[in-house]
Amino acid sequence: MHIFLRHISKKNSLEIQNFSLLRNTAFSVLRVTRSITIQLHYPRLESSAFLRYSVSPVSLLFLGLMLLSACSKDPFNPNPASSFEGPDFPAYFPAPHYQSNENSWHPDRIELGRQLFYDPILSSDSSVSCASCHHASHAFSDFGKALSTGVNGAIGSRNSPALFNLLWSTSFMWDGGINHLEIMPFAPITLPAEMNEDMNHVLTKLNRHPQYKPLFDKSFGPGEISSKEFFYVLAQFMGSLVSANSKYDLFRQGKVGFSNDEQKGYQLFQVHCNRCHTEPLFTNQGFANNGQDSVFSDEGRYRITLDPADKGKFKIPSLRNIGLSYPYMHNGKFNSLQEVLNHYSSSVKQTETIDPQLIGGIPLNDLEKNQIIQFLHTLTDTAFIQNKSHQNPF
Repeated sequence: MHIFLRHISKKNSLEIQNFSLLRNTAFSVLRVTRSITIQLHYPRLESSAFLRYSVSPVSLLFLGLMLLSACSKDPFNPNPASSFEGPDFPAYFPAPHYQSNENSWHPDRIELGRQLFYDPILSSDSSVSCASCHHASHAFSDFGKALSTGVNGAIGSRNSPALFNLLWSTSFMWDGGINHLEIMPFAPITLPAEMNEDMNHVLTKLNRHPQYKPLFDKSFGPGEISSKEFFYVLAQFMGSLVSANSKYDLFRQGKVGFSNDEQKGYQLFQVHCNRCHTEPLFTNQGFANNGQDSVFSDEGRYRITLDPADKGKFKIPSLRNIGLSYPYMHNGKFNSLQEVLNHYSSSVKQTETIDPQLIGGIPLNDLEKNQIIQFLHTLTDTAFIQNKSHQNPF
């Protein structure tokens, strides 16, 4: 095993390379400029997974130690045999981006991930859980809050996004700073404004816990709970959050029809919105500057790529369950769908990186806005938000 650390500059930046921390996995920090890049190479994936986030060198070292701890079980013991092959989704959905070849699906793993998602043990003072900012009743968004509250009353810098259909996501966070489902929880757990914890301590707490140790042993075999197993079970629960039973879906399946206004709104949506919010997931997984600002206090995707063409661009969210996940945008700027459409029709700021479709705004009259809103409400999945298997198990 080889670990290489060195200072790149006088700004307390570190470069760490380790190409044998995990079985079948390599860990490396490729480049540190304004943020830290953590790259996880999975042989089963066509492209490497990475997390690029502004974390402290101390947190970075914790991640390295955390990954080292994943080697404690040898050989890795897969979960018990199961006929379950993963969550169902409609035939008109594309194939999922996330491939769980090694992290084979099992109901026990999903349930364990659900318990961890709702347990504040993951935060430094056991006051904040994942569910504190992601409420099942509102499609796992932090409804009504522009910015979420973390440990010690800290306020985050961006709106907490809704969580569903994550198996199809090619990146996570508003700036796309993470591109792998299994690594995504690392950022909120370790960021001071959110859960303010380090992963070594999380694993220590779980290994000492009388409830979690037997559950992990059941799913992975006896031994210390590792970071790999921890991330696996959270990925399984989050991956199980599939929303595909809205009125729109029933319409696609020929089971219901749209009202006149919903149908007209659907037609308007296909003309003006579908390029970015592409059916059936209602996102193209890309990034766009939608004209909120002429001067960027948050530079968005640029902070990850350092490409000037990405200034002011943010991840294009899915519009499924959009009626439940207010307020809207990366900063929670708009409180209603009416405000969003008013922005697109008359308030788009024209900058060098503005999305081409928004040059000059989108011409919509009041009737057309209302019809689009009527259609957007057909994307609400009541069965999803009422699914008992997604809710608090405690």
